[in-house]
Amino acid sequence: MPSPVAIDPTHYAVVSAMITPAFFLTAASSMQISSNNRLARVVDRMRADIETLRGLPQGPARVEQEARIAIHRRRSYLVLAAVRMLYAAISAFVGTSLGIAVDAFFGYRLDLVPTGLAVVGVLLMFAASLCLGHEAKLGLRMLDRELDEQLAKDRLEVKE
Repeated sequence: MPSPVAIDPTHYAVVSAMITPAFFLTAASSMQISSNNRLARVVDRMRADIETLRGLPQGPARVEQEARIAIHRRRSYLVLAAVRMLYAAISAFVGTSLGIAVDAFFGYRLDLVPTGLAVVGVLLMFAASLCLGHEAKLGLRMLDRELDEQLAKDRLEVKE
């Protein structure tokens, strides 16, 4: 039995195209969750170091503790920058989907708007990844430093 209404197959192509940015949205959302967890861990560690700092008198130990806190601060700013970029990337990908629909509605006159939004979203994800990579490098350096300090203390205790 023939359909009483003619179906335009281009609508399906538009819907399919609108779904494509969802893959980027999923990746950006996953990075967002991970980044928020990283930020929480860095902040918790910084708070613990600040609490330790309160009990330290002036001297080398206090200077070292202040240096640790400064590194945590830098790490938190890097993760925060990544979080902001990821939120912007998510917005760009949502804008891409909407742009595809609006472009189809207006007869494909918006040219590169959906593509431009997608490119912006991908570039923001790339920049966020660079920030997170730098933060991870700082975290590893800090861990190496703490390990070296502990090993030095252990060697001193063995000699005594």
